[in-house]
Amino acid sequence: MATIKDIAQLAGVSSATVSRVLNYDETISVNEETREAIFEAAEKLQYRKKVVYPKIENVALLFWSSDKEELEDIYYRSICEEMKRQAEKRNVQITLIAKSDGIESVPKNAKAFIGIGWFSQKEIDALKKITDQGVFVETSPDESLYDSVRSNLDSIVTQIVDFFVAKKHTNIGFIGPSDYDIQTFEKVMDVRQWSFIESVKYYGLYHERNIYIADALTVEEGYRIGIRMVEELGDRLPTAVCIASDTLAVGILQAFNEKGVLIPKRTEVFSINDINVAQYVSPPLTTFHIDIPAMCESALDLLQERLIKKREITKTVYINGKPVFRKSCVK
Repeated sequence: MATIKDIAQLAGVSSATVSRVLNYDETISVNEETREAIFEAAEKLQYRKKVVYPKIENVALLFWSSDKEELEDIYYRSICEEMKRQAEKRNVQITLIAKSDGIESVPKNAKAFIGIGWFSQKEIDALKKITDQGVFVETSPDESLYDSVRSNLDSIVTQIVDFFVAKKHTNIGFIGPSDYDIQTFEKVMDVRQWSFIESVKYYGLYHERNIYIADALTVEEGYRIGIRMVEELGDRLPTAVCIASDTLAVGILQAFNEKGVLIPKRTEVFSINDINVAQYVSPPLTTFHIDIPAMCESALDLLQERLIKKREITKTVYINGKPVFRKSCVK
């Protein structure tokens, strides 16, 4: 690895001059030719400045996911593990608190929190009494006070519908969950369902019969809906289906296989999340990959901006996905 001394020798200047130029010290007086020589030497030697992150203490990492939702929990656990890894690298000291511990377990001296999962209004109100510094991951329950990072599900579903339409599909289905009001716990429309409806309406392809809403994000629920879908729709079964989560998709594939629905010959299946098991089911699942490291990186960026740079305006960051084509939906 190149050092400042190596750059100084190549550029023919002192190490102190190199250090001040690379750190954009405006008080140093050097001519443009010397400055360019230093940057050229640094580039030639592939020099990378060591980033020293200021220490941030007393951050609660709230893992608010339910292990009852099987494979869906794998996705959130992946986010949690990546967040812990990146936090250590960035000198952010975190205390992990699980949903089973209860919101009352959040330390009263917490400077900030990172919340992974779904929180009720009561839990959010409890957090407000502790700190006004926090980042939610995959939800944004209070954008007026807290930052958030979310996968761009609206865009992802739109891209799936666009892809199906480009392949001349005119009978397109959707399977996904409901969202829940954080105050009343009543079911409300999930953003993925909303995006699907708006997209197929745009193309004049909306059929209410093709939308199935799951009661939970489990393989069993996906299987139940898959069986019901085949039995209710018969010959009108969609030739392409957008599924809101790989967890549901695994159950759907099981049901379709059992009912003799050939995938992708009879019906193409496109899902979201790209959990590890997606490549091993039969047929391997075409799905949108969500970049978990990028999501965690953005969350920690937001946290540092608020705590170190004292940013006052809240931000919501959307992370786009990338399609991974396998055998359930041919590119």
